[in-house]
Amino acid sequence: MHRSYKIAVIPGDGTGPEVIREGVKVLKAVSDIEGFKVDLIYYDFGAERYLKTGETLPDSALEELRQMDAIYLGAIGHPAVKPGILEKGILLRIRFELDMYINLRPIKLYPGVETPIKGKGPEEIDFVVIRENTEGFYAGAGGILRRGTPDEVAIQESINTRKGVERCLRYAFEFCRRRAKDKKLTLCGKTNVLTYAFDLWERVFKELSGEYPDVKTDYAHVDAICMWMVKNPEWFDVIVTDNMFGDIITDLGAIIQGGMGIAAGANINPEGTSMFEPIGGSAPKYAGKNVINPLAAICACQMMVDHLGEAAAARRVEEAVIRVLEGHLKSLSAGQMGYSTEEVGDMVAEYATKI
Repeated sequence: MHRSYKIAVIPGDGTGPEVIREGVKVLKAVSDIEGFKVDLIYYDFGAERYLKTGETLPDSALEELRQMDAIYLGAIGHPAVKPGILEKGILLRIRFELDMYINLRPIKLYPGVETPIKGKGPEEIDFVVIRENTEGFYAGAGGILRRGTPDEVAIQESINTRKGVERCLRYAFEFCRRRAKDKKLTLCGKTNVLTYAFDLWERVFKELSGEYPDVKTDYAHVDAICMWMVKNPEWFDVIVTDNMFGDIITDLGAIIQGGMGIAAGANINPEGTSMFEPIGGSAPKYAGKNVINPLAAICACQMMVDHLGEAAAARRVEEAVIRVLEGHLKSLSAGQMGYSTEEVGDMVAEYATKI
């Protein structure tokens, strides 16, 4: 049977179009050699469109995105637009409206990449963070009273529903079982202070653990998680947590795996459309210079094809990235790689077809 996938491509702002261009180059290379077709539909959502029209994401586009097999996103954010407008109007709206309730972040140190943690290498840094992606503080519940006065009150509420918590935790148990590494799932929370929200998380975690006797479970406060990710990253296999804590610890994870230049993530709806992106942001100061590192976007492409069921293509992309990292790049930083953005993409694409 001929395999074909319809993929929405949103290059976005800043360096987004440059890194997505290289990711698409790699995607086309592996799709050709593995015998599947990709139908790419491009969308211009981002700062340029917003500044011209005042529009972030039309309702009609959301309906189109629901029909896609995946979404490939470059970056959202521009200095000419007030922070929050594009992020909420495009990125968060897509996540929420398409119910992408899982944020999946591999924290994996590849050979040839430096980590700031002394004495640790690829064998010690290889775990995954699963973050609840549609609730918590990001749900936007709250408000401000008496703005601009000495009596001003700002309230931001963390929303945690039984449904939202349970489906996130169940996904984490299933993922941990499939990953089949240590089969150890760690709940990250703050039960000693956030006694209502994490009482719910902890109770459901314990209930579900009975359904997965082959998965070992433990718990750690978020501050302890941060310390141990630096001191003993080898302790972790899969970490599951809420939206806010997940946002924080995955940035720490990006640094210990070598930096934003290699960090990719996925926004998953297991029953619908999912979105894949590099997590480093739009980096507007490097836009158009052909110096930005495209490997995070290429790693996001790898996650996307794996999610689509093209495991062989995903292995090709990952192995090609490893070969480029081991034998070529001087640094992962923009302008210091020793190669241009385009040249790095060319190398990955070439290796991917020869593996």
